[in-house]
Amino acid sequence: MEAGLHADLPRLSRTNPAPKAGIVHLGLGAFFRAFGAIYIEDAIKASGNTRGDDWGIIGVSLQSPRMHDQLAPQDFVYTAQELGPEGESLRQVEIIRDVLVARENPEAVLAAMADPAIRIVTLTVTEKGYCHDPATGRLNTDHPDIVHDLKTALPVSAPGYLVRALARRRAAGQPPFTVLTCDNLPDNGRLVRRIVLDLAERLDPELAAWIEAEGRFPATMVDRIVPATKPEDVDALARKTGCYDAALVLHEPFRQWVVEDDFVPAYGADARPDLGAAGVELVDSVTAFEHMKLRMLNGTHSALAYLGYLAGHETVAETVADPLFARFVKDLWLREIIPSLEAPPGTDLEDYADALFARYVNPGIRHRTWQIAMDGSQKLPQRILGTVHDNLTNGRNCPGLCLAIAAWMIYVGGTDLEGKPIDVRDPLSERLQSLVREADGDAGEVAALLGVTEIFGPKLAAALEPSVTSAYAALKADGVRNTIGALS
Repeated sequence: MEAGLHADLPRLSRTNPAPKAGIVHLGLGAFFRAFGAIYIEDAIKASGNTRGDDWGIIGVSLQSPRMHDQLAPQDFVYTAQELGPEGESLRQVEIIRDVLVARENPEAVLAAMADPAIRIVTLTVTEKGYCHDPATGRLNTDHPDIVHDLKTALPVSAPGYLVRALARRRAAGQPPFTVLTCDNLPDNGRLVRRIVLDLAERLDPELAAWIEAEGRFPATMVDRIVPATKPEDVDALARKTGCYDAALVLHEPFRQWVVEDDFVPAYGADARPDLGAAGVELVDSVTAFEHMKLRMLNGTHSALAYLGYLAGHETVAETVADPLFARFVKDLWLREIIPSLEAPPGTDLEDYADALFARYVNPGIRHRTWQIAMDGSQKLPQRILGTVHDNLTNGRNCPGLCLAIAAWMIYVGGTDLEGKPIDVRDPLSERLQSLVREADGDAGEVAALLGVTEIFGPKLAAALEPSVTSAYAALKADGVRNTIGALS
């Protein structure tokens, strides 16, 4: 989204002074800017100047300077455009003070994170950004970024920045910051804690012991659909407002943030913004909320992404507008996903499914199946395989989810059902496509992919093989629509 077409238009400008920084955010992409940043700004507004004037956000782009370059010319403010079934609304978000680019100046990032004014580090680095093995939840010490970070004081990975910055705070006699992940990972706070401790233990066992004793890693559940912003969205906003915003984000009206209220106690009442005033649900345990969302929303999103893409549907809304897919996703919820869950307090899971479907059919949200399909090797374990494991353990079949796994296998093979190439974006894409190319027939391809231990544990792979092989062969022989139809 370059400024060329809009060079003659004014940029956004700040209407209020930026609040003092209290948060560093790693991975300043569209989701956090359409979700967490808005919640935190709402918390500041609800708190007034008593507890709300020092929770500004310093964003960090771990790799690309793109976000800095988009936001810097417009005072680090941007537009959040809400897309509802009845229309849209606009909001200017002013909570971000600055954006640092880690690859250009890692020392500046570490210095910001080590500043005692920073009490929380939030993250949206996607599943692959934690450099872990999704099947075990442990740090992948063979990951190139971790190999680098074990040798060098200036890190490149998100875990590396967390550990090195915490080391600086310990050396300075400062309390740690709270690590608040906003990524879709099972038991995300405990998982990130384990990854950080794994890395810290290899660098300095005393540092690991200090983090374990003093650090806090509350688990969270985050929920808002944020489709990718396209150049035509930026163009439309410029025509509407007469102002060029290079960093526009789009989002649905719905939002939900559930956070375990477990922040670094050394800061007392100043350990966090007044998140509850902004509508955040502060709870003792987020597990039931997290499982509900990961399995019911993210799990069906992934199922619809792979099957919908292979059926020629571009977006989720287009996919569920197809009666065949609408019936398929409702059956997934009722027959395969809800039986695997414990409902969070005060939640009716069938009502939650109905609400999800209403969000999926929102015509204002163009959430592309191709976008959701990215990084499937990192997403399948928590979105789908956990549900499958629980069902099989309790003697319940899950043909719809097995079909979704088979569709993922075809997708990551790099060729769709009509023989056309697929632009697969996945950290394991080269390896997965090589396995498919070298395998012998449908059964061999499925067996080869089930043998990827970073995704499938051996026992689960063995239990899945007959059903997934059958579904894989059916998709190739009969196509998506006939195969889904045969499930009913």
